[in-house]
Amino acid sequence: MAEPLGTDAREPRLHTTLGPLRAQDVGLVLPHEHLLVDFRPAGSPGFAQADPVEFASVVEPLLAGAAAAGVTALVECTPPGLGRRVDLVLDVSCRTGVPVVVATGVYREPWVPDWVYGASDDELEAWMHRELTEGVDDSGVLAGFIKISAAEDGIRPVEERVVRAAARAAARTGALVGSHTTDGAVVLGQIDLAVAEGLAPDRFLSIHTQTIPDPALRQAIVDRGAWIEFDDVGQADDARTLQLVLDSLEAGQVGRVLLSHDAGWFDPALPGGGTPRPFTHLTGSFLPALRAAGVGQDVVDELCVGNPFRAFGR
Repeated sequence: MAEPLGTDAREPRLHTTLGPLRAQDVGLVLPHEHLLVDFRPAGSPGFAQADPVEFASVVEPLLAGAAAAGVTALVECTPPGLGRRVDLVLDVSCRTGVPVVVATGVYREPWVPDWVYGASDDELEAWMHRELTEGVDDSGVLAGFIKISAAEDGIRPVEERVVRAAARAAARTGALVGSHTTDGAVVLGQIDLAVAEGLAPDRFLSIHTQTIPDPALRQAIVDRGAWIEFDDVGQADDARTLQLVLDSLEAGQVGRVLLSHDAGWFDPALPGGGTPRPFTHLTGSFLPALRAAGVGQDVVDELCVGNPFRAFGR
């Protein structure tokens, strides 16, 4: 996607399937969704395989529905090892006109690709850096951020190597490191490792923060300078998530909170890709409830427009 001549190359961009976008190019952004996920072992027959026509028949309506609901961009959080298919994502993005941010990075065990164990730390960093700056495979699409994870009971050796490599690659590029980690103490340990490798704390995102029940731990993550994300909107008890958001706003965390569904998605392990969940609950139900609770539109815009761009833009 061409940009007007004279634009400042230092101005942050959201790197998407439809090219780099500036803040004025996007509105509401969903920072944590999926278009295809495969949780089977990577060697399983049919792993990450999907008929493009069947995939499009499931995913295009999801993206079109999101666009009709006011979503202007979406972050696809599937990393390698869980069936990332940037080629399929690019196709449906172009068909619907919805920009999609894709991930590089490595998920937690047992979904760590075999090659990662044999790679050196420098090779891991170089691979992530290459996907962020040159593109994923031959797709021409730059990865927009780095997705990592860790076990709930602590950071395993390969996961520590991934954190360190991700932090170095992110520090070189300005990219965000988003971590699927559900234990607050483990998240803080990841932040310490990342900062020790030169990552600015505001380039780290704690994904699935609604799974951390202790408000002191959530505050500690924010106090480090990192982002927190409540991404279960529409999954179960919206009243609980609504209260978590209100508590965060009361605690002065408005500039560090992201909201999303963790919805979608096509699952190659299921007939027809399974039963998709739409990307429309946030705009259709949750944000109206937030406004009804007394949250002003300026705060809603910060949560859903300004914050996602500041987090993922680089």
